[in-house]
Amino acid sequence: MEQDNPAKEIESVLRRQTNWKNLWFYQKTVVLYQMTYVFTRRFFPKFGDRTVDQMVQAARSGKQNIIEGSADGVTSMEMELKLLNVARSSIQELLEDYEDYIISHKLKKWLPGHERYEALLTFCRDHNLLQDYEIYFERWSDEETANTAITLCHMVDKMMMNYQKKKEEEFVTQGGIRERMTAARLGYRTNQREALEAANREIDILKNQIHALEQENLRLKEHINHLTSKM
Repeated sequence: MEQDNPAKEIESVLRRQTNWKNLWFYQKTVVLYQMTYVFTRRFFPKFGDRTVDQMVQAARSGKQNIIEGSADGVTSMEMELKLLNVARSSIQELLEDYEDYIISHKLKKWLPGHERYEALLTFCRDHNLLQDYEIYFERWSDEETANTAITLCHMVDKMMMNYQKKKEEEFVTQGGIRERMTAARLGYRTNQREALEAANREIDILKNQIHALEQENLRLKEHINHLTSKM
């Protein structure tokens, strides 16, 4: 009979951790964080403007909460969803800061119809890695950087919204850790019951075989006695 394996039960309770480094929206938040760091250094005063810290922290929060959410999601999908929502809120805050910068500095926001809008949209859609962007960090003007960041913020928000929707559907169908623990325990008990029933069936078969052998042994003894009596 197969022995209990607690590791199998634990494996069924804990969810597999998402490799956040492969998530496109996470990769874009890495770009946003590094881009914002350079942007604030280049185009804001070195001292006295609290917007610098706010923008850098918002960019960092967007990135870090994706990491923490993916890690916590192993045991708590509810916590993962909460942290992903925090990440989205941080990116939306960063988006607002970039849009405010464009307005306050009388720059152009690249909207559909602008000569560079489609090219920017295509570039941001096709490129996720930091190395694709960082070569421009010291070359782009503030208008170019701000519009690139705005485009990335919109893309990250949309990607995260779709990702959260899938996670919410998964939560509804699979439940959180409490539901998974209950299901695991029920599955464990079902396996134990089935194993016990199989063992009992095997015992009944062996009992029947023993009874048949005993009957055959009695028959042989009687036959031997009968032959002996005639000698």
